[in-house]
Amino acid sequence: MGLFGKVFEKKACSICGGEIGLLGNRKLEDGNLCKDCAKKLSPFFSERRRSTVEQIREQLEWREDNEERVAAFNVTRTLGTETKVLLDEDAGRFLVTSTSRWREANPDVLDFSQVTGCDTETRETRTEMHWKDADGEEHSYTPPRYDVDYDVYLTIHVNVPYYDSITFKLNDYRIEERDSVEFREAERRAAEIREALTQLRESEREKAEAAAAPKTAQTCPFCGATTIPDANGRCEYCGGAMGA
Repeated sequence: MGLFGKVFEKKACSICGGEIGLLGNRKLEDGNLCKDCAKKLSPFFSERRRSTVEQIREQLEWREDNEERVAAFNVTRTLGTETKVLLDEDAGRFLVTSTSRWREANPDVLDFSQVTGCDTETRETRTEMHWKDADGEEHSYTPPRYDVDYDVYLTIHVNVPYYDSITFKLNDYRIEERDSVEFREAERRAAEIREALTQLRESEREKAEAAAAPKTAQTCPFCGATTIPDANGRCEYCGGAMGA
């Protein structure tokens, strides 16, 4: 029986149990995934074929919990233009999105402490140029000539169970000259995001280290008692503010 005469074997999604259409299957290491369930995965996740059904279930649960983090996200600073890095400095979190209606898209909300580094990369695109003869046929120049364009990318390295980096372009349009205003602006955006995330990551880690440090007894300036300040930095006897 030929390819088109073969009976299509219907498959069921290993996650939701729904029937998978002819072109809707997304293979897993030990099962199948429908396109609707696949859409719910993180946009930064690329290891679907190597993932088990159980690993996909865990990620989808994580993505469902992420909806609460998105709902609670309060933007305090916006970096970038087309693809934006939104910061919630009060909560110590950030997200990366390219849509204005980002709450509906459920972008991954990550902690500043999950950032492990940032890299900037300039990618060069070379397109060969041709000349046309009297008959309109194209020919290569000798030696070949090329039209060269540039794109500036930023990669945020993160400590996340389902991926280890987020890469996106900084320039809105292709850049024709490395010494142009557009190129310098893209590099400036990259540096701004890199410095912000690096500083905020270090700040969060310093807070965590300070919180984990052993408390020492102090003398309360109000009642004279020797005590360890409570979580709010107050004396356990008189309630006076002793500081951290």
